[in-house]
Amino acid sequence: MIVSQKMVAEAEVMCQPSLPMLDLKYHLRGATNQEHALPIDVVASPSSSSSTSADISRFESVVSCSDTIKDAVIESSAAKFVPNIRSGSYADIGPRESMDDEHIRIDDLSAHMSSFFGCFIPRAFYAVFDGHGGPDAASYMKKNAIRLFLEDADLPQTSDIDAIFLEELENSHRKAFLLADIALANECSVSSSCGTTALTALILGRHLLVANAGDCRAVLCRKGVAVDMSQDHRPSSIPERLRVEELGGYINDGYLNDLSVTRALGDWNLKFPPGSASPLIAEPDVQQVVLTEDDEFLIIGCDGIWDVMSSQYAVSLVRRGLRKHDDPQQCAMELVMEALRLNTSDNLTVIVICFSSPSRVRLESSSPQRRWRSCSLSEEARRTLKSLLEGN
Repeated sequence: MIVSQKMVAEAEVMCQPSLPMLDLKYHLRGATNQEHALPIDVVASPSSSSSTSADISRFESVVSCSDTIKDAVIESSAAKFVPNIRSGSYADIGPRESMDDEHIRIDDLSAHMSSFFGCFIPRAFYAVFDGHGGPDAASYMKKNAIRLFLEDADLPQTSDIDAIFLEELENSHRKAFLLADIALANECSVSSSCGTTALTALILGRHLLVANAGDCRAVLCRKGVAVDMSQDHRPSSIPERLRVEELGGYINDGYLNDLSVTRALGDWNLKFPPGSASPLIAEPDVQQVVLTEDDEFLIIGCDGIWDVMSSQYAVSLVRRGLRKHDDPQQCAMELVMEALRLNTSDNLTVIVICFSSPSRVRLESSSPQRRWRSCSLSEEARRTLKSLLEGN
């Protein structure tokens, strides 16, 4: 059996305990236009003392499937996959007295920045901001996000995505977060005691870049499995605690200077002057991934969601919703409603970004489309197989 980034399924013919097990390995017929010829292996496993090597040899000499199966190889999903972007969002004040969350949802950046990213299709941008000390910092970030994170971020301009471009893209996003932090320090309409966490998700072609400072979270669904695309920057995180303590910070009862996060934009009454190392920082963690057809959707949300449900719980809930109604907007609402049912104590904001086309989602949720092809056996091979199965 040849296996190399291929989807292969095995069908086993189970025999009686006193007889050998015949592992008939079939290849899965995949939906691809290319045809590849792969051999079929028919292996007789001697699982019983009553089986003789002569029986096995006689069977193998007759059932020597030299026929090949075509259409068995599915091409590498990373090579040609192009995301079909569609998204939905939902926000709720929750049990709080004021709403301090903000979010941005742009499925097509060309409508906002026609001179940028013209060579990449698709191109999208999303962000969530969870304010504290009032809504002003989060509101400012929403109003100025395009300028701060994209226009003024010195993003690399090229028609090719290579390792150098990706490194420059990461650096530009880190720089954008730090510049946004300084912008809040200089903004007279935002109090120095006001701040916000921030998480951004940028999609350029098949490349997804997530940058996070704070306890918002981005979770990728890969074939139903939750993959965290961000880290929660909280005092309970050991790396964050060590970083804070090395800089002279002090964590008391799970809080850093009355904050439940160790990274945030703003909060300049708790930070040292620009250029000085401070326990509370705005530098984000940045993660990148090349999307494939295994990647179904991305969830980004504020901590009001993640305080009461795990990443996998949220992914499973959204996945079931998409298979039922195929509506990311409704999935976002269902996540918020579930968090409320689980007694969250915070504002709630979430965005669901789908990468698969609607037709593919419906196809996967309906009856299986996989087809099996077995090798053709000669009449003599059929008689031999029947004889073995009957114990003769």
